[in-house]
Amino acid sequence: MADVPSPSPGDLARANYAAIWDAVARAVPDRVAVRAEGATLTYAAFEQQAARLAATFVAHGLGPDSTVAVFMYNRVEYLATLYAAYKIGAIPVNINFRYQGAELAELLEMSQPAALVYPSSLATAVIDAAERSPLPPLVLVVPDDAPPGTHIGPGAPFATALDAAPLAPRDLGPEHKIFLFTGGTTGRPKAVVWTHGNLFDSQQFSIYGSLPVDPPATLDDVTRIAAREDLPRTVCLPLPPMMHATALFNVMNAMVLGGTVVFLPSPRFDPAAAARVIEEHGVTRLVVAGNAIVGPLVDALDAGADADVSCLTTVLSSGMVWSDDLKRRLIAHAPSATLIDIVGSSEGGPFAYGVVRGPEDLPNRPRLAPGAVVLAPDLTPVEEVGGLGMLAYRGAMPLGYHGDPVRTAETYPVVDGVRHVMPGDWVRVLGDGYVELLGRGSGVVNTGGEKVFPGEVEKVLLALPGVVDAVVLGLPDARWGEVVTAVVVTGPDVALVPEQVQDEVGRRLAGYKKPRRLYVLDELQRSPSGKVDMHRLRRRLAEADAVVGPAAGPAAAPAPAPAPAPAPVTPAPTPGPAPAERTR
Repeated sequence: MADVPSPSPGDLARANYAAIWDAVARAVPDRVAVRAEGATLTYAAFEQQAARLAATFVAHGLGPDSTVAVFMYNRVEYLATLYAAYKIGAIPVNINFRYQGAELAELLEMSQPAALVYPSSLATAVIDAAERSPLPPLVLVVPDDAPPGTHIGPGAPFATALDAAPLAPRDLGPEHKIFLFTGGTTGRPKAVVWTHGNLFDSQQFSIYGSLPVDPPATLDDVTRIAAREDLPRTVCLPLPPMMHATALFNVMNAMVLGGTVVFLPSPRFDPAAAARVIEEHGVTRLVVAGNAIVGPLVDALDAGADADVSCLTTVLSSGMVWSDDLKRRLIAHAPSATLIDIVGSSEGGPFAYGVVRGPEDLPNRPRLAPGAVVLAPDLTPVEEVGGLGMLAYRGAMPLGYHGDPVRTAETYPVVDGVRHVMPGDWVRVLGDGYVELLGRGSGVVNTGGEKVFPGEVEKVLLALPGVVDAVVLGLPDARWGEVVTAVVVTGPDVALVPEQVQDEVGRRLAGYKKPRRLYVLDELQRSPSGKVDMHRLRRRLAEADAVVGPAAGPAAAPAPAPAPAPAPVTPAPTPGPAPAERTR
């Protein structure tokens, strides 16, 4: 790479990811940066690839605050596109690779990108989107293992963008932006706007918390830590897609450390293949998405997957349910691993950490992170044991929602002159900094005037023998407004008795929190990050309510409409125990 001076010393408020990665590449040019598709790229080679792509961006008129849409699953080209955008101060836009044409067109209209990068296997969605809305001026296509007969789609081959002479490193500051599109309670995506400086500041624990080093005070310190040969080498494998914050931020953090990022060979999650990749590449830092990823992984390991994952030293998850049982089972295969269950959100944080270093740390409870507090709806602190409130954080955070000052003011209130972030996650205070997660306020079930937090009911359901996944929501009811509804997934040959569910919830929680309706499905159809599309699930259950007759195949089978199921039993007229409904 070009021979340029190292960044001058300064405090970390000047942090910029491209500048840091450039400095790391100068310090350790021959170290492996990325392994994927059977190939390896050193830091010097990876920096050159990003610099050539950045030069192509500039030649097409892109610069600071230009947006670059990345419609792709985890690949080297995804990370190279991010790096190239960062190099010129452009703003990457993450797009869910499961989007169809109409959804893609809507997000392109919202973000107005100057460039779009996508793989040929997603050409159908791009072609459909192009019929609804103009594509960006620059479109690059990454060839992948698209099915035979798949149209390559509009755009120039990605490789042609690497023919340009590499762009020399630029003076970059912390003010450049990163858009992180996330689904809202309305189902319409919204962009959280981070700056490089604030994001880097918020990631200090995730980057350095597991290493025997003092936190860096300057950018030169960051580079020196990355270049140290005596520190354990970070080899990071993201199992969720980088279109979501947990995987994206941890991949970026691994490169800050001069580590190696490993990608699976296929966009479809294969737990046995993931276990083999962990062993083959000596993965030390595994990024997961709670039960949705850990469950299949430990099932494969318990079943005798031909892999040794004892090399793992850190396993991180954020924003997803991760049960104690699965943590215990994973520790049995990776006894040296520290499991870090982060309570965070795209809007900011971290709010709390649940750290497990061995079976003795189970059951696990999250503890408030430095800078986190619990606030009542009137924004006063909640400190008494047993008190309810919402998580808030007063450290480094995003600027807010792109183009939405009203929602920004709601989510980022100023309390006693200090800006906080409050996405709406309710907790119960347990004392000594520990809290119990209850769920996002937008998902609270109001049944007959009583509030039921889905998280505490889901915790009971996941402890039931044979229940491998669960979600709780409220369904409309003429008398009570909403009734508590449980949707669960069970293991093979598990016969879940509705009365058993109600009895167990009633034994642990107040009677009004018992599920009045129960649906047993083959799969919750979680996204690659482990989230349930609640709007889609409600449509599936509404269809099940309306159809009388036998179920039509497994709920997980792809179909243009929700799978029909038997009509449920009418809820009992009182908020006490009632017949739960069952559908398969």
